[in-house]
Amino acid sequence: MISYARWKFVLVGSALLFGILLALPNLFGEENALQLARDRAAVLPGDRTSIESLLASKGVTESGAFLDQGRLTLRFASKQDQLKARDIINDARPHDFTIALSQASRVPEWMRNLGLNPLKLGLDLRGGVYLVYQVDVAGAVRQLLDHYEQDFRASLRAARVPYQDVLVDYPGNRVQVLFHDAESFAKGRTAILGDSRTLILTDTTVSGAPALELKLGAAQIKERQDYAVQQNIVILRNRLNSPELAVSEPQVARQGVDQIAIQLPGLQNSAEVKKILGKTATLEFRMVDETNNPLEAATSGHAPLGSKLYNTRDKQPVLLKREVVVTGDQLTDASFQPNTQDGPAVSVSLDSRGAAKMLKNTQENIGHLMAVVFIDRSREKNAEGVDVDRVTEEVINRATIRGVFSNSFQITGVNPIEGRELALLLRAGGLAAPLSAVEERAIGPSLGQDNIDKGRNAMVFGMLAAFLFMAIYYKVFGLVADIVLIANVILLTALLSLVGAALTLPGIAAVVLTVGMAVDANILIYERIREELRNGISPRAAITAGFERAFSAIADSNVTALIAGIVLWLFGTGAVRGFAVVLVLGIATSMFTSLMGSRALVQLIYGGKRKVDHLSI
Repeated sequence: MISYARWKFVLVGSALLFGILLALPNLFGEENALQLARDRAAVLPGDRTSIESLLASKGVTESGAFLDQGRLTLRFASKQDQLKARDIINDARPHDFTIALSQASRVPEWMRNLGLNPLKLGLDLRGGVYLVYQVDVAGAVRQLLDHYEQDFRASLRAARVPYQDVLVDYPGNRVQVLFHDAESFAKGRTAILGDSRTLILTDTTVSGAPALELKLGAAQIKERQDYAVQQNIVILRNRLNSPELAVSEPQVARQGVDQIAIQLPGLQNSAEVKKILGKTATLEFRMVDETNNPLEAATSGHAPLGSKLYNTRDKQPVLLKREVVVTGDQLTDASFQPNTQDGPAVSVSLDSRGAAKMLKNTQENIGHLMAVVFIDRSREKNAEGVDVDRVTEEVINRATIRGVFSNSFQITGVNPIEGRELALLLRAGGLAAPLSAVEERAIGPSLGQDNIDKGRNAMVFGMLAAFLFMAIYYKVFGLVADIVLIANVILLTALLSLVGAALTLPGIAAVVLTVGMAVDANILIYERIREELRNGISPRAAITAGFERAFSAIADSNVTALIAGIVLWLFGTGAVRGFAVVLVLGIATSMFTSLMGSRALVQLIYGGKRKVDHLSI
């Protein structure tokens, strides 16, 4: 009998069953859907019941509904029902929900509970949203000038150098530091250059007073503008690739001098995603002013000296000290913790500078209150259609310092939706310059469906041709190869569904290429078996020798293809990366099915026979 370890049969069978389970959701298809979300709260089961009752009273019935991560998704059998339901909900509850047009899979509830999801499709196959944002590069230059102004003031204060003022000339792209006399001028120059030795300062005179001037050159301005665009691209990618948004294979690329183009496959007018993209969120940690009365300050409209008036989420006034303990730019990481002893929380990590400040502050203020100020900056259009910056500052947490801590702690007092969003924005970082939307286009799925049909036809006809050739030329072994090819496609689909990679049109080409590579691997094995038979060895020995001696050739060819795929994945973007992902996963599945799956089937056919006189190959 041909020896083949039982654990290999178990491995092949388990992998195939697991692959079939993961690939099964792709058989159910998708429907038009509405996604409902609240601004700072989760959608509750009671909301789902009331929405379903509302739609039923208007003669609209959804084909399915489910809650996921605080959002409600409603599926509809037709586009007309989807749009009608949106209008009904908007009219009845205009301020309760953010509604996004989308598509949702028809997978059963038990599959969704197991986390089984269908294969995601790219923008070229599924349609979606195409956004173009304008980067305020002039604002990025102004931010740089403001940064220099603050640094100059800090350097002069630290060195105890008296000065008149620090002036920022935005049109002239320059910062001027005015001094009282020549002595303070000399000390000021030393102090500023001591902290920033790379700066080039020019001596000048402003209104008869000695002054230092920093003027940005054309190269510096362009460098700052390029930095703002590239940094915003990185931040937008981080936000879109976060699990909180769950956008499949987003594509973010620079367009022109100061624009960023974004492709979001499968989304249609997703208001929630757009809301997150343009936001800049940060935190400030301040001590609470426990001496003065915040109600008196709110009534008079004036905060005591050294304090600043804020409001909590409940619109209650609170006085905080003006001195900031730690700022958001000192955060290194943030993650959402849904279940802690004090409810949902955001775990925060600080850099060494922030940790030192927090350690000193907690050591000196045990038993006193410290507050967390949430600062939300976004750009919106006003009633006249002009872009305006909106800044919201509110206290989200006040807690008594009960122990000493430094670089790691938790922020409580947030709900699940708000906690996930806050962790996302803090982790991704703040935008280097404000964004404003200049174009939004929903791409319908009609062209994508045509691409899907053509790609599917190419794959089906290509596989049928390979199946027929293998069955006719290699007989029983050819049928084994056909079964292996089908298993290869199932496992590849399962892996793509598992990792959440989006299938694009180039990805379909990679699937066809993978099938060809799998056929090639089987041909190498079978030709090796035929060669051994021609050399006069027994059928059993020919099978063993064929699989063992063909391994090196199969491994060499697949390793070189794997290297190429990894390089494409590392350095490619968009469609190129989509091709590379499918290629790399396809190489893994084709190697497994050709070497282990094919061997297991051959063992089942010939391994149990006492005597094998002939191989149908």
